[in-house]
Amino acid sequence: MKAANWLSHLEFDWRSPVWRHWLEELARDHLLVRYDERGCGLSDWTVEDFSFDAWVRDLETVVDALGLDRFPLLGISQGGPVAITYAIRHPERVSHLILYGTYARGLAKRGLTADEIEEHRAVLTLTKQGWGRDNPAYRQIFTTGFIPEASVEQMRWFNDLQRESTSPDNAVRFLREFGKIDVVDLLPEVSVPTLVLHARDDGRCPFEEGRRVAAGIADARFVPLEGRNHILLESEPAWRTFLAEVRRFLGIEEARRSSLPSTAHQAPLTILFTDMEGSTSLTQRLGDAKAQDLLRTHNGIVREALKAHDGSEIKHTGDGIMASFMSGSRALECAVSMQRAFAGHNESTEEPLRVRIGLNAGEPIAEDEDLFGTAVQMAARICTQAEPGQILAPIVVRELAAGKGFMFADRGEVMLRGFEDPVRLYELRWRE
Repeated sequence: MKAANWLSHLEFDWRSPVWRHWLEELARDHLLVRYDERGCGLSDWTVEDFSFDAWVRDLETVVDALGLDRFPLLGISQGGPVAITYAIRHPERVSHLILYGTYARGLAKRGLTADEIEEHRAVLTLTKQGWGRDNPAYRQIFTTGFIPEASVEQMRWFNDLQRESTSPDNAVRFLREFGKIDVVDLLPEVSVPTLVLHARDDGRCPFEEGRRVAAGIADARFVPLEGRNHILLESEPAWRTFLAEVRRFLGIEEARRSSLPSTAHQAPLTILFTDMEGSTSLTQRLGDAKAQDLLRTHNGIVREALKAHDGSEIKHTGDGIMASFMSGSRALECAVSMQRAFAGHNESTEEPLRVRIGLNAGEPIAEDEDLFGTAVQMAARICTQAEPGQILAPIVVRELAAGKGFMFADRGEVMLRGFEDPVRLYELRWRE
């Protein structure tokens, strides 16, 4: 169970490169229950009671409506105090309490200086005036505070999430209510196993506030994370550390879940990437719900092909999927199967799936259920070189499949971003 936190939107978050990896990974081992809090996302925006106690009652209502008996509870940012309060009121229901990037004292309870108070008032004024405007100038300032190390695309998605998630008036109300939160005196009453994680240079919620939460809860474990983002991004090492710590805390055996070779036993693998063309423009044109349906179709086709060809899904990349194979020929067979399935889908729909596929082979490093290294980076770069409907691979993959009946066309040498030497690429002819 995830206590609601601002900003959120149940549908929009599935497409967002800022939140999607959270949802996928947290749902990998459990049924993930989440909801939009009052005044936010798909919940009613017109609501009178914005109080902290109302947020706690909303969590209680969701749990009771679902008939949940016992579950791990996750609180992120201001969802942390809500989760803490719930765990105190209902300790018999909370098996584990996980808190990330959170605090026990809202901004107004931290003994601010006169300059800090003036700055906070300015933020409220800017929020009121700039939140709903087409020009994202203010929203970009807000976004930078949450995810300073984000890519341009991730920042654009978070800018859009702000307007999708709530109104300017509600945004101001949220910020004011967050400032009033104070659960410091409740911390010693927490009696359930607790894990607290916090990024050292979190610009939205000070590191010391997270440390204060852990210090106030008996036997709580505190894990500092190296990073600046308030919302952990998929590409940063802190995200993998977060997942490993949470899974260890919950007693999940990673070895049981993953068939990846360990770092001590590297093995040659063929890496495959898919990438949907124009996913961002699809969302703008079709809307979140229909674009998500199209992504689910892509995911279903890819996963069926992986299952049939002994492939292992490594992760979702936002617009595609990364997978690995022990056999180069099986990887190529899988790529062909995917493109033929996409082509079949496109014959009977008004919204075609145009997907590029790139492959490479090598000895990547396996760590925390992911693969890293030059082999992976080159596979991703090769995928970006492909046209929709194409399958591209370097000579190493072509040689692995020599004598297996595959037909390749030489597409010449290309320079891949981040690599000094040109790479000769071959197109796998799958239509013949």
